[in-house]
Amino acid sequence: MSQQLTKKNELDLPLRHKETKRQKTNLYFRKKVGWLFVIISIIAITIFNFYPMVQAFLLSFQSGMGSNLEYVGLANWKRLFGDPTFIAALTNTSIFLLIQVPLMIVLALFLSVLLNDPTLKFKSFFRIAIFLPCVTSLVAYSVIFKYLFGVDGIINQFLVNFGFASQAVNFLADPFWAKVVIILAITWRWTGYNMIFYLSALQNVDKSIYEAARIDGANAIQQFFQITVPMLKPIILFTSITSTIGTLQIFDEVVNITNGGPGNATISISQYIYNLSFKYTPDFGYASTVSYVIVILVVILSIIQFRVAGEKK
Repeated sequence: MSQQLTKKNELDLPLRHKETKRQKTNLYFRKKVGWLFVIISIIAITIFNFYPMVQAFLLSFQSGMGSNLEYVGLANWKRLFGDPTFIAALTNTSIFLLIQVPLMIVLALFLSVLLNDPTLKFKSFFRIAIFLPCVTSLVAYSVIFKYLFGVDGIINQFLVNFGFASQAVNFLADPFWAKVVIILAITWRWTGYNMIFYLSALQNVDKSIYEAARIDGANAIQQFFQITVPMLKPIILFTSITSTIGTLQIFDEVVNITNGGPGNATISISQYIYNLSFKYTPDFGYASTVSYVIVILVVILSIIQFRVAGEKK
């Protein structure tokens, strides 16, 4: 009996060897195909992302445009600190960032908690209504806000007709109110976008955690700060970083609502880069230097947010 089993195993060895060889061949080809897809992505990212970034960095040490480019060393970087327009753009962008991003995050959290309530009626309608602004055209909604807050716009008509103001307020010609309009516009557009992330995360939280908290006597506010916020911590970090990057790059709203005015009261860094490249006498070298300020700010603020959130890099 043992001799028969031994002979059978000896006969099966070539078949097993062929099967193992076939499996290795299939695995080899699968890896090759996988690497093919990865390499295509790497090449595309390198050509369209990393190469322009390196070229822009090298360009920041030059001045002029086209064939008139000349190496100027650190002159462009030194120019930043004495450029009043850049300082105004940096100040305005920082104001938008420090006010709008926390406001939007808090509002998105609040709305997500409300819309996660299982007893709320017409939840789908409210979710769609709040999310809808982020899929509208940037130019279209910016123009709408410009007319809403115009001298003869709906907001002024409401204020005058209901006695909140004795005469129409020229919001877009006042440095303070122009900034407020920009902040309101950005908040209106992107709050729903962040809300969707929080809402998706909340729906994956075990309901028994909240039930146990209620049994222990925790009210709604305590549940929010001691359960909801800690549970959403990774999502809050993600949305904070993406919102920070988006606000630092703000362009469409400023250009279409106030065009950086009055004066340079609302000009952003991105608009200043555009002006340096296409509106003023073109200076691509200095424009690249200003653009790298955004890169540096994104890196610094992202590190700070990771540190505050206690996440490891």
